[in-house]
Amino acid sequence: MKKIALAAVMMVFTGVFATSSAFAFGTGKFKDEMEKEIEAVNLVRDVAESGYDVITTAELNELMKTGEDILVIDTMPYEDSYKKNHVPTAKQFLFPIPDMVEWDSKQTDGKSQEEYLQLLGPDKAKKIIVYCGFVKCTRSHNGALWAKKLGYTNVYRYPGGIFAWKGADLEIGTVK
Repeated sequence: MKKIALAAVMMVFTGVFATSSAFAFGTGKFKDEMEKEIEAVNLVRDVAESGYDVITTAELNELMKTGEDILVIDTMPYEDSYKKNHVPTAKQFLFPIPDMVEWDSKQTDGKSQEEYLQLLGPDKAKKIIVYCGFVKCTRSHNGALWAKKLGYTNVYRYPGGIFAWKGADLEIGTVK
């Protein structure tokens, strides 16, 4: 409940700031703000319904610097995305964009639920951070949701994803 209240306060603050900016910059900003609103509301609903938490770029970067044993999962396609750009130390496991209510190996690049469990490991309390491309991308929602469904208790979705990571000018991992 605390997370939802915080998210609601952040949305109101963002809306007030963006609205005042829209007046200063013209009507194109109004449409941009509508898109941001939809993304923000969808994210809040996903978090509320799924029971995982969220983490920002700065928080993830600081967490990685601590040396804490965490698992970072990139849910983007291997060849088209992960191989070219990923958060350092991230492991790849493809998830689809549409909600994956039931496990469907056709949507996970042929990988089974057991393979995801193997990647997640035996420690159900380990901190797991799941990301995809950007806030609007829902692959990370599916990855985080399935970690929660499989009994993991310390699951975070990193909604900014690789776009926010690159936008912060942080080190990028690649596969040669």
